[in-house]
Amino acid sequence: MRIGQSRIAVVTGGTTGIGLATARRLLKGGHRVAIFSQRSESVAAAQQSLETEHPPERVLARTVDLVDASAITSFFREVERVWGTPGILVCNAGISPKGRSGAVEFSEISLREWNEVLAVNLTGTMLCCQAVGPGMIRNGFGRIILLGSVAARTRPKIAGASYVASKAALAGLSKALIGPYSPSGITINLVAPGRILTGMTGAKDDASNRAALSRIPIGRLGEPDDVAAVIEFLTSEDAGFVNGAVIDVNGGEVVPN
Repeated sequence: MRIGQSRIAVVTGGTTGIGLATARRLLKGGHRVAIFSQRSESVAAAQQSLETEHPPERVLARTVDLVDASAITSFFREVERVWGTPGILVCNAGISPKGRSGAVEFSEISLREWNEVLAVNLTGTMLCCQAVGPGMIRNGFGRIILLGSVAARTRPKIAGASYVASKAALAGLSKALIGPYSPSGITINLVAPGRILTGMTGAKDDASNRAALSRIPIGRLGEPDDVAAVIEFLTSEDAGFVNGAVIDVNGGEVVPN
């Protein structure tokens, strides 16, 4: 795979799971990587881990809440000031509220929860895409990857309605960005993971994971690096003609028409 020149990458929710695996791959590929999360303890742990593997000057880690528009603006201004214009944006951060026995029942979803999920998963992503747009257009290059979900590709079996709605909306956002961004050399794609073993999905032997495993023809649950490998390809020079795609990474659990 042709990685191309070293670039500046931003990975939201880059401190755990798929985000951290993506940050590792991009750093290994020679890029400078800025990550953020709303949890300061996970930011500190991820920064320490990444800086033991790569030069500290190629890692920037901050605590940022995606519902805080001014904090997002400040973060991207800092990246620009320290390194320059990001050429890669991976919008991985997201939340999925859980009830006592899994996803919150539709009848029990509060307006506060609904608004919070859309604010983080959808509006926060939109603000990040707005923040990188002008610089990418100016430089004539950009790779934007949004993280969707298998739950928005079929009838959801586990995820709640607020999460599913937010992820389905991201598929629409990825297509809407093509018009204003792609004529300037910016590609926008969405990766839709299936059942991936992260903190959000719980332990491997949880009942929901065992049920998911029975539906996956490949015979195993996904690992964060399975998704990160696809994201890494989409950031590369070789992926320059892949644009507006939705790429499923679910082991064959769901095969949309």
